[in-house]
Amino acid sequence: MPAIAPSILAADFSRLGELLKLAEAGGADRFHIDVMDGHFVPNLSMGSVVVKGLRPITKRPLEVHLMVEEPMRFVDGFVQAGADTIIFHLEVQPDPVPLLQQIRGLGKKVGLAFNPDYPVDRIEPYLPDIDLALCMTVYPGFGGQAYIPESNERIRLLRKLIDRSNPRCELEVDGGIDRRTISLAAEAGATVFVAGTAIFGSPAGATVATRELLGLAGHR
Repeated sequence: MPAIAPSILAADFSRLGELLKLAEAGGADRFHIDVMDGHFVPNLSMGSVVVKGLRPITKRPLEVHLMVEEPMRFVDGFVQAGADTIIFHLEVQPDPVPLLQQIRGLGKKVGLAFNPDYPVDRIEPYLPDIDLALCMTVYPGFGGQAYIPESNERIRLLRKLIDRSNPRCELEVDGGIDRRTISLAAEAGATVFVAGTAIFGSPAGATVATRELLGLAGHR
């Protein structure tokens, strides 16, 4: 069953609690928190204080996407703030095993992410040990970017690797997911869809937008 993970980066922070409730009403499965350090990606975003503020507002899982050069420095703070899943990038952690074990030891789910120019097959050795594999469908750093068409083939390859190594691992996509592209990613094999602008920037509102995306991803 597909899952929608609204990215709060695209939300109006003055209405954040209200918008989360609206997305929940539309069927949001979890919330996606993008953390950027201005080094790994050319932008800065939020810290653990945002997760701490969100934790009393929603019972949905909070997944933290660490787009940072030194993810190990940030894990404890986000876990203490209430994060349920920690995702970090293979590009900055060539040997991810110690950090995977650290996150597991804290009782949290763990995911590995990689950018559009990173070889998909490099994640294969670690698939048995993770809960989520995140295939970026844009280059990270800014919201509202267009979905990279070549992502479809990369998702298909990742789907094959997951099915072979760890069928319980979720295949998440992030970047340019909207009413047009979500079905393409779903057909290629994605199961979790991060959407920001398509939900929080929708004229129809977050509830309707989330529900529509779920339907287009194959939810029945």
